[in-house]
This record gives sequence, structure tokens and C-alpha cells, in this order.
Amino acid sequence: MFEQRVSYEKGELDERSVSPDPFAQFTAWYEQARAHPDIVEPGAMSLATATPEGVPSLRIVLLRGVDERGFAFFTNYESRKGRELNANPFAALLLFWDRLERQIRIEGGIERLDAAESDAYFAQRPRGHRLNAWASAQSSVVPDRAFVEARVAAQARRFEDGDVPRPPFWGGYRVVPSAFEFWQGRRDRSHDRVAYVRDGGDWRTLRLSP
Repeated sequence: MFEQRVSYEKGELDERSVSPDPFAQFTAWYEQARAHPDIVEPGAMSLATATPEGVPSLRIVLLRGVDERGFAFFTNYESRKGRELNANPFAALLLFWDRLERQIRIEGGIERLDAAESDAYFAQRPRGHRLNAWASAQSSVVPDRAFVEARVAAQARRFEDGDVPRPPFWGGYRVVPSAFEFWQGRRDRSHDRVAYVRDGGDWRTLRLSP
């Protein structure tokens, strides 16, 4: 068994003092994480998807936008996560910032970003990232690293005289939240947990047991 113990003592969270708007509360915590010198990827988040039969899978993706509509990320539509999201359009997100002893859970439905939003994001990506989007049949089995590099080289030759447009099989998704949970670590595992749930067109806050 692993016996390492960490005592969480860096903060507290009270349901009476959080923002009534979970997006505002998220933004406040995210900006604190972004400003922390030891948090390299504040937007790194676990994305959980599932097949229609309920078989789950989990991976890290990067948060690329948040507004009142939800939380956006980008991927290959034909990847495993893309196939699962298309077949079962619900997802869960988890952001964990160990340096702040905080995590945020988000659950909700999925929608695709429109083509204009995906085009705009793709256009500002580094050229190498755009070439890799064309080259990668994401999640498929490949024989070796040389195969991957050969596919990237082929796309570099294909687009060497011009821009690299967005592939039709690549773009953005948005998680449209139906629930949030904000978690702050506390001493002796007596953690603070504040949930937001939909209440008509508004949000209701609840304290959860540690």
C-alpha cells in the first residue's frame, strides 16, 4: 500500500461566500491557477466520455475557451473521444491544481462548435500543429514512430506552398454544464465541497459532505 500522506491546509471554501454564478467562480479560480508560477498547464483537464453502453474512457485535453455557453476544447472528430461524444453526447471534466489544493468538476451535454469557431482557432495554431492534425488518424494503430513522421512529412510537402486549412474531421466541442463542483482540500480530509445545480434558469449552491 502507498502510505504517503499530504495535509491540505492552503485554503477554505464557504457556500455562503462563493459567487452565485459558477462561471464567475470558475474564472476566479482559473486566474489564480494561471498566475501560480508552479502550475504549467492550468487549462489541462481530464475529459471523461462513454460509449452508449456506458463503457467509460478518460484522457487529458486542454481547455481552449470558456464563456456562458460552456467549456471548449478541440480534437479529431474521428478519435476515440470524438466517436464516443458523437454517439453519447455527454461528458465530464476535471481540473486539478495540486499547488492550490483545488479541483473543479463539470458535467453536462456536448455540442460541436460551429465551423467558423473551429476555423478561427485552427488558423492561429502553430503550423506544425496544423500539419499534425492532417497527418494523424488519431487513436488508430500505427506500426512505429517512423510511420507517424512520414505522414507529417507528406503533409508538409502537400502544403509547402500555402496555408494549412482546417481538416474537415477536426474541430471543437463544447461541454454545456448542468452541474459544477468546487473542491478545496482541508486538514484531516475534512474537505470543502460546493456544488452548483440547475434551478430553472438559475443556479443553486449546495454544500456537500467531504
